[in-house]
Amino acid sequence: MDIETLTKKLRRIEIRSRKDATDVLAGDFKSAFRGAGIEFDEVREYMPGDDVRSIDWNVTARQGKPFIKRFQEERELTVFFLVDCSASGNYGAGDTCLNDLSAELCATLAFSAIKSNDKVGLALFTDHVERFIPPAKGATHAMRLIREVLGYKPQSTGTNLPEALEFLARALKKRAVIFLISDFQNAGDFERQMSLLAGKHDLVVLPLRDPSIETLPDAGIVEMQDAESGERFLVDTSSRAVRDAYAQRVRQQNEMLSARLKRLGIDNLPLSLGDECTRTLSAFLKRRTQRRR
Repeated sequence: MDIETLTKKLRRIEIRSRKDATDVLAGDFKSAFRGAGIEFDEVREYMPGDDVRSIDWNVTARQGKPFIKRFQEERELTVFFLVDCSASGNYGAGDTCLNDLSAELCATLAFSAIKSNDKVGLALFTDHVERFIPPAKGATHAMRLIREVLGYKPQSTGTNLPEALEFLARALKKRAVIFLISDFQNAGDFERQMSLLAGKHDLVVLPLRDPSIETLPDAGIVEMQDAESGERFLVDTSSRAVRDAYAQRVRQQNEMLSARLKRLGIDNLPLSLGDECTRTLSAFLKRRTQRRR
């Protein structure tokens, strides 16, 4: 992507995302994630009506009367984006691709976070983590993250999601809200690593989809290439059986991913190119807030 194209895309995403963060997601982000972390406040004597589950039994035993622990929500959140920048994200219909969608999602969520004075950070991964930007505050920092997602040129084409999850579990010491953004192509067996990361942090998965490649057109014999492995092969798209088998395989892959994430108990929201993603995201955050009440 040349500098002029990158600048235009970046400006368009900035304008739209700032507006969406204010007009559409205003309040939703804060409500959905506030309280993701808590910190110890004080120990005080038990009073009628207090939750007995908060009793500090060690202090109670020493003092000879019941005391409870009090906690308060952390005033600031750390919001982190773990973004797949492997080669499969470079394809899409028209002049947009999945990487553009990743950048727009990061932008909207980042501007929502900084409106609440929260920190935002970023890791870009392929078959290893290629770029890590520690969490920080401010609009300038948020724009840096968006620019990285949109314009970064990865060293590798493949995907190693388990390694990226392990890396982030080691790198983030403080509890964070993590958005994993990926098309999950060649994601591998990630359940153990994802479960461990979700045990330490508030993990939300945003699987990306491109409807333009989920079905094959009737275009005769076509040479196709795996974006990540580089493997080339011929496909007879004039065959109805081939087209149906391909579409069924895509549906099965999407359903299997959804089932895997559901088994892990991880919130996920599939998003597609061409969708009204901000409003879909807003509805998702509202549902999440209602479940937490």
